[in-house]
Amino acid sequence: MRQALRTTPAPPSANPAPPVPESRSTLPVDIPPPPHGQLPYRPWPGPYSPYSRPPVNGFAIASLVFGIFCFVPAVGLVLGLVGLAQIKKKGERGKGLAIAGSILSVVGIVLLVLSVATGAARDFAEGFKDAARESRYSGDGFPVDKGGCFDAPDGEIDSMKYTGQVDEVPCSGKHDGEVFASFRVTNKEYPGEDAMIDLAESKCTDLQWAYVMDTWADFDGAQIYYFMPDRTTWRHGDRHGTCIFGAMDPEEPLEGSMRSDATTLDADQLAYVKADRAVDEVYMDAPATERFEDDLEGHKKWAARVDKALAEQARQLRAHDWPTGTQKHIDKLVAEIEKGRKEWAKAAEASDADTFNKHYVAGFQKMGDKSAVPARRSLHLGTTSPRDATPWDGPETGLDEDHGEGGDSEAV
Repeated sequence: MRQALRTTPAPPSANPAPPVPESRSTLPVDIPPPPHGQLPYRPWPGPYSPYSRPPVNGFAIASLVFGIFCFVPAVGLVLGLVGLAQIKKKGERGKGLAIAGSILSVVGIVLLVLSVATGAARDFAEGFKDAARESRYSGDGFPVDKGGCFDAPDGEIDSMKYTGQVDEVPCSGKHDGEVFASFRVTNKEYPGEDAMIDLAESKCTDLQWAYVMDTWADFDGAQIYYFMPDRTTWRHGDRHGTCIFGAMDPEEPLEGSMRSDATTLDADQLAYVKADRAVDEVYMDAPATERFEDDLEGHKKWAARVDKALAEQARQLRAHDWPTGTQKHIDKLVAEIEKGRKEWAKAAEASDADTFNKHYVAGFQKMGDKSAVPARRSLHLGTTSPRDATPWDGPETGLDEDHGEGGDSEAV
């Protein structure tokens, strides 16, 4: 790191101003003149040199410094004794400094012995190391805190080598990234790069929903990035992972914060997104098989969990006291959810894959997405559903792009 240079003023001259000569008396003196007449006065001699005081002994000064700041107290004691010996021999000043430094050094030695005996020195050293680590890798281990936004060099987050390269900017304007979470790596030893990547992907994927509670929020143009310790920073105490929403295209930066949690949502918005989450978490956890018949029992259990989640969503929506303009939309949404529950319950009891697919398609169409749009719009929430015809890369569902039921298509 560069250090700004500062010019110091020149020291004052070492030659002091000459003292004013003493004035001579002009009173007559009763002394007879010399036999051959009085000689003329000689010129008055120049000013006297100032009295030369002995220098302060350097060992005495060093002893006091070591004694005060406890820089190896034994050294301070030795310097003090050497200083006293030189002062006596050379007549230098600083006896008081040497004595004070020696006394303070003795006190330091006593304290050091006591701290070693009681383990306080070890505790202090560990605390100092911890403080140093926290100072270097504090907070999220990233120069921008959770909820903050930044620009990356050349707009490309994945090309960054050092976190210190970012410039924090307001989230209200255009930016390259937004920090949404951080976590601490608890491994005792560095687990390796692949393990770090797996951990980051798992943690950041889960933590994003605590930051963006509205699952219908617009994620267009954003993807997840993360910063994790590498082998070098791990040796310096870095244990922090940082999760970031970043622009997919450097030419199209993000604009505005993506945050939608208790810090940004009002009571009505928060009640609605919490009710939605009851379904989203279960719905996106479907068995990952290519065909329903590959794991029919797993899909039936999943359908039963979706039915239960829809019941919880409807309960939470009924329990909240909604604004007048929103209540009518909530009533329609709850009615549609109850219709969908019947289909999911039938899917959970299906005897074969074809029957399951039939009720799965009908249940999907009645999950309330269409009725949710007016309710969400009245609450100023997102209006684009994250659910599509295939909620996972698995079985086809018999739905076309308009969520209509296909002809005789079935799970394959």
